[in-house]
Amino acid sequence: MSMSITLRRIGRSVGATFPKEVTDALKVGPGDKLTVVRTAEGILLTPYDPTFEQSMRAFEAVNAQYRNALRQLSQK
Repeated sequence: MSMSITLRRIGRSVGATFPKEVTDALKVGPGDKLTVVRTAEGILLTPYDPTFEQSMRAFEAVNAQYRNALRQLSQK
């Protein structure tokens, strides 16, 4: 699926209107939240998942605490 989405100014923010095909594919609707993740390929939009957010906070805490050990493990 490939389509263009126009960004619009909403106050001091910028918003987008998603076509029905996109919201159907994401299984989201008005009032739902999306998670935005930067990847090597670009930006990934997924339906909001509170467990994902908790997992990311846990990862960041572990990553900060064991940064040197994780760096050494990644080099092997």
